[in-house]
Amino acid sequence: MKTAVVILNWNTRDFLKKFLPGLISSMPSGAEVMVADSASSDGSMEMLSEEFPSVRQIRLDDNYGFTGGYNRAFEAVAGMTDARDLEYFVLINSDIEVAKGWLEPLVAWMDSHPDCAACAPKLHSWQDKDSFEYAGAAGGLLDKFGYPFCRGRVMKRLETDSGQYDTPARVFWATGACLMVRKEDYSRMGGLDDRFFAHMEEIDLCWRLQLEGREIWVVPQSVVWHVGGGTLSNDSPWKLKLNFRNDLLMLDNNLAKTYSLDFAKRMSPGKAAARACRKASRTVLVRKVLDGLSAAVYLLSGRADYFRSVVTAHKEFRQNRHGTDVAAVKDYILSHKDVEAPALFPRWIVPLALFKGNGIFAFLRSKI
Repeated sequence: MKTAVVILNWNTRDFLKKFLPGLISSMPSGAEVMVADSASSDGSMEMLSEEFPSVRQIRLDDNYGFTGGYNRAFEAVAGMTDARDLEYFVLINSDIEVAKGWLEPLVAWMDSHPDCAACAPKLHSWQDKDSFEYAGAAGGLLDKFGYPFCRGRVMKRLETDSGQYDTPARVFWATGACLMVRKEDYSRMGGLDDRFFAHMEEIDLCWRLQLEGREIWVVPQSVVWHVGGGTLSNDSPWKLKLNFRNDLLMLDNNLAKTYSLDFAKRMSPGKAAARACRKASRTVLVRKVLDGLSAAVYLLSGRADYFRSVVTAHKEFRQNRHGTDVAAVKDYILSHKDVEAPALFPRWIVPLALFKGNGIFAFLRSKI
């Protein structure tokens, strides 16, 4: 087994039944589909045992979220007796449809690009086959305040795929809906950050990998189709809370180190670390203010549940953040002198997208 393709399931029995046959039949030699179950109560595993008895199951004793679930699942996979030659993990949602030949381009890319830690296919909408899908489109980017967007998706605006992103591209992040990651890199990073539970965790992982000098790519020769909202609906207040909280945790994890790599080019490591930590704190403060404005809009528009989600997100961020340590950032600079800082998009994407309208995609293609 060279590639383990793992679905993390929590009460998505119908999606498994619908999309698992195509996924199984698409597996090339050296790849295997497995299902890790987060203590589902909808009969998912009973159905799997009855209708797909050849699919290996990893049964978790609780729902540890996307982060904890995959960390435990991959630990179990790595310990299997036939996993001595395992090189790649694939995280794939149960609501993904694939076609034959989707996996081979990803494996070939990783085989021939040893600096690449993770890669992903283009993500299309299952409902509108030629349109990009919200969760990852043709590869992710991140603006100066931590707002994620994609090539092919900005805010809720989606592009039709007309071949404009058909060249492999290095990106800031790749979608966790279907993500191939090198086993060695995943293990070295300690996997996904358990504090996130779900949402934004793949962006954080991709950012941390880049801070170690590794690369993230989209390989457009592979395309998959995503239903979206398979576990949590898009209008869920809890999902909104996770997004606001985890965005701040992600900034707390990575901003100071990112800034420090540029500052270290023109000042001593100690000064660079101190300045980077101050700048990171200011950026997080600005982001919290912007979140507060969003919360006010929710409240004024009658969405008190969304308002409470933002307030709770900030409270949980304060409880769970690790904080920025100048000494740790200095040590990071000294041991990562040759790493290039991950490239954040230098503007705030929200007002830019509102001003540009449908022209935002052409504008971004001219800049990135």
